[in-house]
Amino acid sequence: MNTTAVIVQAMQWLLDMLGRKIHRAALTIELDDGARYVLGDGAQQAGIRARDASVLRRVALDPKMRFGEAYVAGLWEPADCALIDVLRVAALIQQDLEPGRVGREITKLQGNLRQWDYGQLSRRNVSHHYDRPPAFYASFLDADLHYSCAYFSEPDMSLEAAQQAKCAHIARKLDLEPGAEVLDIGCGFGSMALFLAEQYNARVTGITLSQAQLAVARERARERGLDQRVQFELLDYRTLDRDFDAIVSIGMFEHVGRPQFRTYFDQVRRCLKPHGTALIHSIGRFSPPGRTNPWIAKYIFPGGYIPALSETAEALEPHGLLSNDIEIWRLHYAKTLAAWRERFAAVRPQWVETYDEAFCRMWEFYLCGSQASFEAGDMMVFHLQLTHDLERLPLTRNYLYAPDEAASKASSA
Repeated sequence: MNTTAVIVQAMQWLLDMLGRKIHRAALTIELDDGARYVLGDGAQQAGIRARDASVLRRVALDPKMRFGEAYVAGLWEPADCALIDVLRVAALIQQDLEPGRVGREITKLQGNLRQWDYGQLSRRNVSHHYDRPPAFYASFLDADLHYSCAYFSEPDMSLEAAQQAKCAHIARKLDLEPGAEVLDIGCGFGSMALFLAEQYNARVTGITLSQAQLAVARERARERGLDQRVQFELLDYRTLDRDFDAIVSIGMFEHVGRPQFRTYFDQVRRCLKPHGTALIHSIGRFSPPGRTNPWIAKYIFPGGYIPALSETAEALEPHGLLSNDIEIWRLHYAKTLAAWRERFAAVRPQWVETYDEAFCRMWEFYLCGSQASFEAGDMMVFHLQLTHDLERLPLTRNYLYAPDEAASKASSA
């Protein structure tokens, strides 16, 4: 028996063995030589066409890393479907193949070793993803440059409207008085800080580790005449030694890393005034603690980790901060990513020319894979609303959905 025949026979055995465990989805795999395999027997279906059996062998040795690498290298393509369809099926297959409790503990330990995050490493990790030309992000984000989950409070909202709805919802959770001093940890391009300054007359300090984001945020503040009320600084959150009336952190907790969770919440506690409110907005997982997908960790977000609520609460509890409210957003990020993906597709040729085809395939895989994780995987977004004082906030959630009197009062102040 020649080498190719051995590979094909081994692949058939492996796919048959795995297929017996997969019942949520089915992935049809076709090779250029006409061979065909079906992995799983679920109702959700998709297909790929791969160059040859060696591609399958390579992917099978490390699927979480090499499935994405093989796509970026052009070694497989979706067959009679779109990439998002393939990755939805892949997300369902992954759930069926998730390890048991012992496997999860080993994975957690491996993840911890990869997430030790000190100052210089933090800057390198942030730079890897965020220090691209601002025009790149502007080409697929909303007009106000929010690079985080939008809030689709009404059906059929545009991405722009949903991002403004997110800002308004978070601002109400902060329950600000006009002129409040606010800290924005991980301020991105400055969008939330500028919103609070304009709509709530707040004085905001935004901090980031991204040189590119810092430059854009400062320029935007100058253009809007807000540079006296909004200050942006290149600063690690662990070095702050000031207190604030409110703290907001949107899409930054995912970059902290599990070993630093307690440090993060201790710093929030120390920087929040006795009658202040903090709002932490983060991607989370419905499943138990695990490990960052290795492809994402290598190519997209080095040092990143998506927390489970259980480990987040465990890290928060020793610091005396009170969880006044926890809100889960289930599909809002899927809708956000779908909008980004469509906008990126429209400008793709320009980025192929600027970078190359492999870069654009990598970015497509990231956007589609992330969307699939919210639609068919275990990802969600959570809000933690934190205070020192049990009586700091209204007794019910009604104030979050009433007319925004605080903003109107601030704008007339």
